[in-house]
Amino acid sequence: MSSAPHMGGGKPPLPVVILTGPTGSGKSDWAMRLAQDVPLEIISVDSAQVYRGLDIGTAKPTPEERDRVPHHLIDIRDPSESYSAGQFVTDAKRLIAEIRSRGRMPLLVGGTMLYLRSLLRGIADLPQGSAELRQSIDDRGAREGWPALHADLARLDPEAAARIHPNDPQRIQRALEVIHIAQRPLSELQRSTQSALDEPISLRWAIAPADRAHLHARIEYRFRSMMSQGFLDEVTRLYERRDLTEDHPAIRAVGYRQLWAYLSGQIPLEEAVIRSIAATRQLAKRQLTWLRSDKEIRWLDSQADDAYKQWNYDLRRELKELGC
Repeated sequence: MSSAPHMGGGKPPLPVVILTGPTGSGKSDWAMRLAQDVPLEIISVDSAQVYRGLDIGTAKPTPEERDRVPHHLIDIRDPSESYSAGQFVTDAKRLIAEIRSRGRMPLLVGGTMLYLRSLLRGIADLPQGSAELRQSIDDRGAREGWPALHADLARLDPEAAARIHPNDPQRIQRALEVIHIAQRPLSELQRSTQSALDEPISLRWAIAPADRAHLHARIEYRFRSMMSQGFLDEVTRLYERRDLTEDHPAIRAVGYRQLWAYLSGQIPLEEAVIRSIAATRQLAKRQLTWLRSDKEIRWLDSQADDAYKQWNYDLRRELKELGC
């Protein structure tokens, strides 16, 4: 199975287990429940939870939960800093080895699909950027609007466009830049990579309600609950720092970006809430699109009464079959 050293009792190392799904599907709750039955540590796969001070809006595990079960890749960056998929892969590989050395199972939990894809499929060797080309694309974005450039991307590389939001200038720009320089779609280059994991064994599950309307309702309920818990105060503290702008990756996170627009006087508060809920639903749609492209993902209906119980049973059975 692996060239990694076996732990006590001659057992092979526990496999990498991935629990993913769209935002609001209940992944973190399942992970905490599983920790009662399986010795594990959680590696967060969330591009917003890496930032200190982004707590309520990212549904970050509470200090009590983190005391009960070790969590990693949470609160490792200041919001003024950046954190890339490449850094995630490096950190995740190191943590997987460390967790296994302690005789525990690495459980990757989260829905940042760029991070998961980079870990499972590798990071594409993309062409070096061109400042002149980037400026040209930026100028077009300013003139025509980024949704128009996203429409161009959808024509040139539908697969990449499905993963990128029409109002994500940075990723639209990079995808178009790669296409122009390499004369090949970004998605094609990404598919030609190899997994960053040292071994092929990984067990992957995605949880989502079978009824999309249920997920939409849950997303709205959760966001309004975040508002009642003080989410606006959280964003206000970030806004008042004055060293952060709407262009920082942390502030571009769903919910933060919209409340930032309210604080800067661009839109009323209820409009910011409505836009946040809509953006969260769009994020969930993009996550589901990516997950459906992974043929090794096994789906679980989070609405089913016995869904968690069945997952717990199946996972523990497979661990036993692997000799772990």
